[in-house]
Amino acid sequence: MLELWLPLSMVLLLFAGILSGYPVALVLGGVSAIFLLFSDLPLAFSNLMLTRVYANALSNWLYVAIPMFIMMGLLLERTGLARDAFRVSERLLRRLPGHLALTVLFIGGLMAATTGVVGASVVLLAVLALPRMLDAGYSASASAGLISASGTLAILMPPSVMLIILSSLVSVPVGHLFKAALIPSALLLLLYTLYSLALAWGQRHSPLTDIKRPDEQQGGGVGRNLLALFPFLVLIPIVLGTIVYGVATPTEASGVGVLAVLGFAGVMRKIDVESVMAAARETVVSTAMIMMLVITATCFSLIFKGVGGDGLIRSSLGLMGGGSWSVLILILLLVFVLGFFLDWLEISLILMPIFVPIITQLELSNGLTGGALLVWFAILFAINLQTSFLTPPFGVSLFYLKGAVGDRVATLDIYRGVLPFIAIQLFVLLLILLFPGLLML
Repeated sequence: MLELWLPLSMVLLLFAGILSGYPVALVLGGVSAIFLLFSDLPLAFSNLMLTRVYANALSNWLYVAIPMFIMMGLLLERTGLARDAFRVSERLLRRLPGHLALTVLFIGGLMAATTGVVGASVVLLAVLALPRMLDAGYSASASAGLISASGTLAILMPPSVMLIILSSLVSVPVGHLFKAALIPSALLLLLYTLYSLALAWGQRHSPLTDIKRPDEQQGGGVGRNLLALFPFLVLIPIVLGTIVYGVATPTEASGVGVLAVLGFAGVMRKIDVESVMAAARETVVSTAMIMMLVITATCFSLIFKGVGGDGLIRSSLGLMGGGSWSVLILILLLVFVLGFFLDWLEISLILMPIFVPIITQLELSNGLTGGALLVWFAILFAINLQTSFLTPPFGVSLFYLKGAVGDRVATLDIYRGVLPFIAIQLFVLLLILLFPGLLML
């Protein structure tokens, strides 16, 4: 048991650093450096670590798509294209009960299916929809929960940045993950919609009688409405369709997507140098943060395995007993619990390299083997990680929402509002766990 104290100490030091509020990337790098120096790992291990960093991060062309997708989402928000689509969607759906809730879900789905960027989606929906929903009689908690969950669809629905990262970690084509994630994403969107409609019909003074403002009474011409939605209707097949059907790689499709957004904004006279530069600056910052985490988490994962971390994980799973299905459920439960404290990126980069070899050795008897088994596990992992964006107290979407609305919605209202959507996500996770045939493998 003495050999397990080193990896256990590494984990404890990591959590201590994260809970102290220090930047996670620097904590990962610092803990890795400390244990590399004070463990008995050979000097050649440093060369192995540098090789792994270069192969997994610096020379991985798949990661080039990440800044492109981030840029696409920020441009849609900065140029006002997403705002126009929101207003048009609200007019088109205004005769339906709970039309504001349906509009939030519709625009959240459109943003998710084109950009895969959570921050831009949540902030946009919060600024545009929350004041209208509160004025229409929605409760603060219901509004906050719906906006957070709708914006978070971007983390699972292709083209998702998270799926790009996971495809690299499990060594399966990203197009296979995108294709497999289509049905779970559609299920989440459908269940969110049914919940919102049930909430609308169940409340006497709210979504059934959404307030119509004077500018909403004028529906505008069909051509004008289609023009506002046209960028999204074109971007979905250009970006998502070409990747899923193997016409283009994510890198190629994301680059074309950015050019298409710039073209749409130019034709509609909604582009200016200041907006493009602001989006570019945010893209650089976000990409640098992601790549810093990729590099430091790669070092941490390799050193953790070098000091016996995989043995610690296997021993922990073995002590809890049970068969292969019990091990899988324990892994998913661990990911869910860690989602309360860590971001999806840290969880993926640290744990996925450890879990993949374990999963490949399990005898699950569900008819899946090889790449199909890894795709199924990656989707389960991704749905589980999506909850980390919504689970208090460190859910990233909750921070985005709170930052956008300020004191207009209390933190406890936000926490209460996301609970039903977390339950829906866990239900979809259970469906995919029990019925892997739902995935388009």
